[in-house]
Amino acid sequence: MRRTLSAAAAIVAALLLAFGVWHWTSSADKGSLIPLGDVPPALVEIAKAKLPDVSFDHARRLANGNFEIRGKAKNGKVREVETKPSGEIVEIE
Repeated sequence: MRRTLSAAAAIVAALLLAFGVWHWTSSADKGSLIPLGDVPPALVEIAKAKLPDVSFDHARRLANGNFEIRGKAKNGKVREVETKPSGEIVEIE
C-alpha cells in the first residue's frame, strides 16, 4: 500500500511539473493582446480576404513583431491568421 501511494505521488508530481513547464513555455511567446482597432487596417483586410467566413474580434502582437489576428468561424471554430507587419502571411490556423 505504501509503495503504491508513493508511486502515485511521484506520477502526480511528474505530471504537474510537465504541465508547468509546458504552460510556461507556451505562454512565454504568446505576445500581448491588443484591440483589433490597433492592428494596421491592411493586415485585418488580408485576414478577412483569406478567411472570409470568420468574424475577427481580437489580435495579439507577438514578441517577434508579427500580428496574430483571431476570430471565430460560423461553426464556432477559432481561426487565426499570423502576418508580418509587411503583410506577408506567416501562418493560417
